[in-house]
Amino acid sequence: MADHKHGEMDTTTQEKTFDGFMSWTTRIVIAIIVLFVWMAIFIT
Repeated sequence: MADHKHGEMDTTTQEKTFDGFMSWTTRIVIAIIVLFVWMAIFIT
């Protein structure tokens, strides 16, 4: 079995995936907030 040494794994792919996930999550949350504000203004 290979010895694992903390901090030696290449995490660039995981970091790019997480950055993409956070970017999309932020955009979706902003879109939902804008939708709710629009609904509050024009529907009520």
